[in-house]
Amino acid sequence: MPSFEEVQQYLTGAVRMMFGKSDGMRMLDFSADGFWNSFFAMAVALPALMIGWVGLANELEQASGAIGSRFSILIRVAIIDFAAWVAPLLVLAAVIARTRIADRFVPIVVSGNWASAVIVWFMLPAPLLRLVAPQAVEAASLLSVLLFALSMLMTWRVTNVAVGRGPAVATVVFAGMLLSSMATLFFLQGALGLSGIDQLSGE
Repeated sequence: MPSFEEVQQYLTGAVRMMFGKSDGMRMLDFSADGFWNSFFAMAVALPALMIGWVGLANELEQASGAIGSRFSILIRVAIIDFAAWVAPLLVLAAVIARTRIADRFVPIVVSGNWASAVIVWFMLPAPLLRLVAPQAVEAASLLSVLLFALSMLMTWRVTNVAVGRGPAVATVVFAGMLLSSMATLFFLQGALGLSGIDQLSGE
């Protein structure tokens, strides 16, 4: 598990990459230990994710008791979020080995994991607003859309720096990972009985 100082360094590196700064790469650890430690980003993101899960579970329980208890909904939403985080990495691992950018797999995963933690906290104002002011649905939805659009831009920039093969290749990688994440999201929503919900906490 990385130290607090290392986590700060990795998150700072990811933020710099979001601004298109390639020197952010030098702040990340691409060793074998650094690769596995990057999944600690899920723990970093967990408090912000939980706020979104609680708010969504509250809304769904009130909207339809048939979906299940609040705790049951929260657990299912958590499973969906973490699966949507990991699935694109598994797809990338299966596909990238056959391409000319196979050597970029570790940088893409490491930078993507730490960037995802940053994005989750960046997106927090929308689910937080819905939790503390349930009546402000329209304002929260608009804020969520705006933050999501900005998060996609920042994620693309991280991917572009990590891939290092130009915007066209980065866009293909970014689009593939986004589509696999969304496919996982929609599939599990249906499989876990939450089809059609608005996933407030996702990245």
